[in-house]
Amino acid sequence: MENLFSFLPEEYGWILQSFAIVVITLIVSYAERIVYKRLHPKVEKSPNFWDDALIEAVHLPLKLFIWLVGITLAAQVAGAYTDHAVLKNVLEPTREIGTALLFVWFLVRFIRGIETNLLAPSRGKHSLDETTIHAICQILRIAVIITAVLVLLQTFGVPLSGVIAFGGVGGIAVGFAAKDLLSNFFGGLMIFLDRPFKIGDWVRSPDKEIEGTVEHIGWRLTRIRTFDKRPLFVPNSLFSTIAIENPSRMMNRRIKTNVGVRYQDAPKVGVIVKDVEKMLKSHPEIDTRKTCFVNLVHFGSSALEFQVYTFTKTTNWVKFQGIQEDVFLKIIEIITSHGAECAFPTATLHVPDGIHVKS
Repeated sequence: MENLFSFLPEEYGWILQSFAIVVITLIVSYAERIVYKRLHPKVEKSPNFWDDALIEAVHLPLKLFIWLVGITLAAQVAGAYTDHAVLKNVLEPTREIGTALLFVWFLVRFIRGIETNLLAPSRGKHSLDETTIHAICQILRIAVIITAVLVLLQTFGVPLSGVIAFGGVGGIAVGFAAKDLLSNFFGGLMIFLDRPFKIGDWVRSPDKEIEGTVEHIGWRLTRIRTFDKRPLFVPNSLFSTIAIENPSRMMNRRIKTNVGVRYQDAPKVGVIVKDVEKMLKSHPEIDTRKTCFVNLVHFGSSALEFQVYTFTKTTNWVKFQGIQEDVFLKIIEIITSHGAECAFPTATLHVPDGIHVKS
C-alpha cells in the first residue's frame, strides 16, 4: 500500500492510503451483502437445520468485522504517519478484542438459530424434546461466554492461574452470599437431567398449591400457567423438596364411583351389577386391558352401594369428561330398565303403638 502511493508527497500519501482502505472496506462489505441476499433464500429452502442458521448468524458479525478491520487499518496508517503513541497502543488490542467479541456474538447467534430451527413447527417431530433442546443450547451459550471471558482476560494480560485461584477462594464467599441462587441453578440442572416434566406438561404438587401447564424452564425459575391462566413462577430449588405429579404422562384415566340403589330393589342388584359390567366391557372408549369391575361394596344407611371401577383409553381431560358422563347415563338407564331407582337419603319413623288421630 505504501509503494502504491510512493509518487505522492509524504504529507498526502497517508491520506490516500487511508481513503483507499476505507473504499476497499466499503466494496468488501457491499459484496458480502450481495452474497448474503443471494445465498440466504436458497439455504432457507434446504431441509438441513444448520445451514440457514449459519448464514443468518454470520451475516451481521462478518459485516461488523469487515468494518472493524478496515477502520483500524486506516487508523493504523494515520498513526504511523503522525507517530501518535495512543493509536499504536490502542488499535491492535481493539482489533483483537473486537474480533473475539464478534466471534462470540456469531456463536451465540448460531446456537440460537439452531435452537429456533429445531423447534420450528415445520420440522414436525424430532428425537429431542423441547426441554432438552433448550437445556443443551443454554449450556452451549454459557460455555461460549465463559470461554470468551477467559480469552479476553488472557488478552488483557490477566494470568488465568490467578483467576482460577481467586475463583476457588471467592467461590466460597459467593456460595454463602448466593446460596439461594445456586440452589435454584442446580435445581434447574436436575430438572434438565432427571426430566420429571418438560415444557407443555401438566404438573401438580400435592404438597403445594401448584398446578398448571409448564411454559418455561429457566436456570432460576420455572414458569407454570395455571388453569385460570395466571402465570406462576416457581423457584427451581423447590422442586427438590416437594412431590410432583405429572398427569401428562398417565396412560389412562380412571372412572371410580359408588352408585346407591334402594333397599327395596335388593333382589335386582345382582342383575344390575352384571349389566353395568357388561356395558363397560363393550364400551368403545373403555380400556378392557386394565382393571375393570363392578361389585356390591357397601350396605349404606339408605342404599345398597356398588362400585364402578374402570379406565378410559383417552388421557385427554375434556374427552374423559364426556366418556364419564356417557357411562354414568348408561348406568342410570340400566337401573331404571330393571324397575329400580337410585337411592337418596331417607328416614323411616317407627311408631310401635301407631298414631291415633282424634276427630
